[in-house]
Amino acid sequence: MRITLVHPAGFNFVPGQPDFSLLANRMAPLGILQLAAWLEQHGHPCAVHDCLGPGAPVSLAATAAVILATNPDLVGFSVTTSGFMDAIEIAARIKARRPAVRVVFGNVHVSAIGAALLRHFPEIDYLCLGEGEGKMLDLAENRDPREIANLCWRRGEDIVSNPRRQRILDLDDLPFPAYEKLAGFPRGYHLPLFSYVKRYGATMVTSRGCPYTCSFCDRTVFERLYKTNSAAYVYEHMKYLRDRFGVRHINFYDDLFTAQRQRVTQLCEMLIAHPLGMDFNCAVRTGHTSDELLRLLKRAGALMVSMGIESADPGMMQRHKAGVSLDGVRKTVAQIHAAGLRAKGLFIFGLPGETPDTIAATGDFIHSLELDEMNMSKFSPMYGAPIWDECVANESGEFNEDWRLMNCLNFVYLPKGFESRAEMDALYNAQVRRFYDSKGYRRRFARRLWQHRWSLWHVLKNLSKTVQAARYFSSSQADLERGGQAFAPHPRQPRGLTPNLSPELAVDGIAALASGKVSRRVKPDAAAGMGTVSNESRTG
Repeated sequence: MRITLVHPAGFNFVPGQPDFSLLANRMAPLGILQLAAWLEQHGHPCAVHDCLGPGAPVSLAATAAVILATNPDLVGFSVTTSGFMDAIEIAARIKARRPAVRVVFGNVHVSAIGAALLRHFPEIDYLCLGEGEGKMLDLAENRDPREIANLCWRRGEDIVSNPRRQRILDLDDLPFPAYEKLAGFPRGYHLPLFSYVKRYGATMVTSRGCPYTCSFCDRTVFERLYKTNSAAYVYEHMKYLRDRFGVRHINFYDDLFTAQRQRVTQLCEMLIAHPLGMDFNCAVRTGHTSDELLRLLKRAGALMVSMGIESADPGMMQRHKAGVSLDGVRKTVAQIHAAGLRAKGLFIFGLPGETPDTIAATGDFIHSLELDEMNMSKFSPMYGAPIWDECVANESGEFNEDWRLMNCLNFVYLPKGFESRAEMDALYNAQVRRFYDSKGYRRRFARRLWQHRWSLWHVLKNLSKTVQAARYFSSSQADLERGGQAFAPHPRQPRGLTPNLSPELAVDGIAALASGKVSRRVKPDAAAGMGTVSNESRTG
């Protein structure tokens, strides 16, 4: 079977402002690349279309034409929340021109909402819950839908939600992602500006799942079962990227890269004993590291270490990221710097309970840490996150459930402590300016100017867009209120869908096949998560 896997562009902007996402960071869609390699390993030819890739057509009609030109029997869309409606528009055009092509949707948005999506979007034939490899291979081999775990599908007027299959327990069984299927890789893709010193760069994810339950995080694809690639696999993967594509820097986007100390130690020892001439960035959990491990990371080629901090208000931290303390953050930053590594702090602005006072405290804390880099995301509720119900209840804030704007670039959630989203945007811009205009950051940046020549060259090639971006971050609240544009909701987007299918509504397709029982119909507002490999990360 011929399969085409698609990474939709989605909406990566603030209404009224240009899309700067590709200027700052263009990442390879690892989920569908690994899925493509897996399917081809089993004899099914795969094409990959990255709608955010260099040279990709802008219009949805042109995108559908490119996909159809691959002559697919099955088209798979890997969708985040902000990219879902984009994917629906493309799928509708594909179905209109070639109705026999089957369409499957997966990834985090689908896994979190699930079955209800089939009620609203007839363009979709199948949804995928959780990991996509097993289910996509079953579809490619034309197995009976009733036998395919992780599948949500239509049987007449019924919507059948098959049970979850066991997670892949040995990630080393998976092939390396099919990077060669991306036009322009790696030259057309680039890491976050000023986060690397060697050219060219690539991203890797070496684990799946997470045992923690941060309030804002969706774990419906891989759940809480944490599995990793071995140190030997990671080393060979890095070597493959270097030898095949000339990659010299890796950003590891694992949330818990150093969680298994033995694995990281083994990888570092391999990189020290048999150097690849590559640098890398990774993340650590605040308070769960050591001087010895950080020194080892440095010797192995680590350049920068990130840590999720989120807020400097103790009440906010306890509520949303329990187990992380301000003293622990200060100690970890000091340890990182003592090991000769750069420290990057990751923060979220706008969680429930946020006020002007809490963000001011966070800004003061950031300023005191002397961080080398900082990333502050705008909070966006996710369907599968523990905090979802509180957000949609509108008890502690006001939620604008517009999927296209749920991209961590817009304040779709307005906590009660703020008068308007324009006020939040102005405070956000002030915090960003405060960090990058500080004497300490400018001093560190000046010392590393030559190291960052490739990032500087990229900025100069896109100077007009860079100037536009700088103007946005210099906007006052009055400017933002005057320049704000009304963003009409998509006419087809449903609202108020309930995340997660309740057990009594789940239809066991495999048991029904064995027993001959007739499945029950799923209520329109019920939901069961389906998805492919996730490539969503906040750590960029």
